[in-house]
Amino acid sequence: FPFEHKTHSEEDDLPYEEEIIRNPYSVKCWMRYIEFKQNAPKPVLNMIYERALKELPGSYKLWYNYLRERRKQVKGRCITEPAYEEVNRCHERALVFMHKMPRVWLDYCQFLVCQCKITRSRRAFDRALRALPITQHTRIWPLYLGFARKLPLPETAIRVYRRYLKLSPENAEEYIDYLRSIGRLDEAAVRLAAVVNDENFVSKKGKSNYQLWHELCDLISQNPDKVTSLNVGAIIRGGLTRFTDQLGKLWCSLADYYIRSGHFEKARDVYEEAILTVVTVRDFTLVFDSYAQFEESMIAAKMETTSEMGQDDEDDVDLELRLARFEQLITRRPLLLNSVLLRQNPHNVHEWHKRVKLYEGSPHQVINTYTEAVQTVDSIKATGKPHSLWVAFAKFYEDNEQIDDARTIFEKATKVNYKQVDDLAAVWCEYGEMELRHENYEQALRILRKATAIPARKAEYFDSSEPVQNRVYKSLKVWSMLADLEESLGTFQSTKAVYDRIIDLRIATPQIIINYAMFLEEHNYFEESFKAYERGIALFRWPNVFDIWNTYLTKFIDRYGGKKLERARDLFEQALDGCPAKFCKTIFLLYAKLEEEYGLARHAMAVYERATQAVETEEQHQMFNIYIKRAAEIYGVTHTRAIYQKAIEVLPDEHARDMCLRFADMESKLGEIDRGRAIYSYCSQICDPRMTPNFWQTWKEFEIRHGNEDTIREMLRIKRSVQATYNTQVNFMSSQMLKATSSSGVDDMKMLEQKAQQLAAEAERDQPKPKEKILFVRWLSTCTLYEMVNVFFILCLRTEVQLEQKSVPTAVFGGLKDD
Repeated sequence: FPFEHKTHSEEDDLPYEEEIIRNPYSVKCWMRYIEFKQNAPKPVLNMIYERALKELPGSYKLWYNYLRERRKQVKGRCITEPAYEEVNRCHERALVFMHKMPRVWLDYCQFLVCQCKITRSRRAFDRALRALPITQHTRIWPLYLGFARKLPLPETAIRVYRRYLKLSPENAEEYIDYLRSIGRLDEAAVRLAAVVNDENFVSKKGKSNYQLWHELCDLISQNPDKVTSLNVGAIIRGGLTRFTDQLGKLWCSLADYYIRSGHFEKARDVYEEAILTVVTVRDFTLVFDSYAQFEESMIAAKMETTSEMGQDDEDDVDLELRLARFEQLITRRPLLLNSVLLRQNPHNVHEWHKRVKLYEGSPHQVINTYTEAVQTVDSIKATGKPHSLWVAFAKFYEDNEQIDDARTIFEKATKVNYKQVDDLAAVWCEYGEMELRHENYEQALRILRKATAIPARKAEYFDSSEPVQNRVYKSLKVWSMLADLEESLGTFQSTKAVYDRIIDLRIATPQIIINYAMFLEEHNYFEESFKAYERGIALFRWPNVFDIWNTYLTKFIDRYGGKKLERARDLFEQALDGCPAKFCKTIFLLYAKLEEEYGLARHAMAVYERATQAVETEEQHQMFNIYIKRAAEIYGVTHTRAIYQKAIEVLPDEHARDMCLRFADMESKLGEIDRGRAIYSYCSQICDPRMTPNFWQTWKEFEIRHGNEDTIREMLRIKRSVQATYNTQVNFMSSQMLKATSSSGVDDMKMLEQKAQQLAAEAERDQPKPKEKILFVRWLSTCTLYEMVNVFFILCLRTEVQLEQKSVPTAVFGGLKDD
């Protein structure tokens, strides 16, 4: 630079110039000078930058600021001006020293892109990638790819992307999206297939491997004419084996590929294969709907072409064929759906029955279905009752009058290893029922005897390790049917042997025991029937033995009455020994009835008294009522007083009130007014006037009929006293609740206490002062009912009763009285 320029510098520049002369290699000095000259003309500022860079050509700070300043100077100008080229040369000079700085390359490339210099920009990007280390390439590629995508020639961008994917294969989705946007679907499909097959690929968009596979299937199936590098059929079938839970969509994609390719028969074959292999209802519905839509579109297309081009016989045949195909497809839907469910679970018995119903009217298909069902269903894995398939199969032959074939089916069914003994027992019973329907009675008996025969190897009924054929001899279902047949068709001895065998096997139920005893009784073997009851009683415990005891005791009484009274008593005592309170009421009543009719009355009363203690609490009231009624009928009403007193002591308050009222009513009817009054007084202690107004009304009516002013006043006093007692209890509980809930409840508690005291004072004021200082209320609350009645009776005898005086007619005395 010419020295003359310094001589012409302004005086203000001298300090900076001098500093630069002293320190020509100091970046700070140059930056201070440049900052001072920011508002100077652009050539002057550029000259200072050039002088600085001549001294410090390796300074990144100077080059960065200088290039930024030069780009700012040409910003907004036309891109054809020479100034742009001068700036480009500056960048080229800078890159001689700054070729390892990615920021310089980025600014330069972006500046070239803004100038629309495509080739030069591409070469600059390539030079940047060659110059920078590979760790810095991630800063270049986004700008490079953005530039390439905007180019009008897609081939350039494709080649740039191919290079980019060698560095970053995880960004393949971006390349695939670009290929799809420019219509290069074949390469997009190839790239997508490579991504799907790469197990280590992780989608940056968060897509799963199945979603990528589904995109691939859609891409290749919807564009069969553009995707030529891939075997579409092999790819989709590979997906069928890989994604077994999404078969419906994949089958539809494969069929759609053939439809778009124009291979309609091949598409139809794909649909048929799909509906015969899918195993879920969802996939079946998807495939079937797509299949039906395809057939409809084929019919519509054929009708449209025939209407435009005219119609001939060949078109009619083709149209009829397509309509028949569609109609057959709709008709087959229930059967196809049933096949899907059976593929899900081939051991579903219910679905096999539904399949047979679908073939109704076609005997050969029904037979084939039953044969396939009994061969397929595993009894251990079966859902439902597998024996019902065998039974229905045999019933089908029976309905078609092929009895021998039905017997063959039943014989085979008895040899199947079922999961439960009940299944085999049901087969034997159905076998016997079939023979009975055709009146082959001997054959039916022979079948059931064969079923109940002792096997060569005995096994316990619940031993699942043994086959059911070794355990069916203990099935009560088969034995019960055999017993019914023996009663109807066999002899007495054979029937008796069957029942004895049931009991010996210890599989009898109470009903079997009762049936056996009734059978013996019908044939007049009464003692044998009683022995059967005894055997049943030995087998069972309470409460199962209740029905046997009830029937046994009833039959015994009907048979012997009072002839074997001691034996009957022993039976009743044996029945009551260990009998739960829930069941003893019936037996006690039967026992008491026996004693009343054939025994002693006192024994009957003893039985009733035991019953009142043995039955449940809920039934005690009813038992006492029966006891009182029978005692009154046998011994008279007065004998019931002790029973009433015991009932009142034992029963809860609710029933005790009722007993008191009945007791008092009885005493009043007997003329024992004082006893009745004492009973009312005793009962009043458990009768809250607010809860039991009926009691107080009854007592009031009693006093009106039989009492006087003093007794009514006494009743009212007792009523107030009882009410005050209950009020005090309620007030105490209320005060506790108020005290626990809030501190402000103190005033309410005081009010309640004052009210209670007021009621108590009124009761005390109304109480008459007894002449002999008897504390009546306290005595009432402590004495028993019996003591109260006796004491009241004595007091009434000692009390002078005021009687109304009337004049006796003269005729009564006759001539004895003086005038």
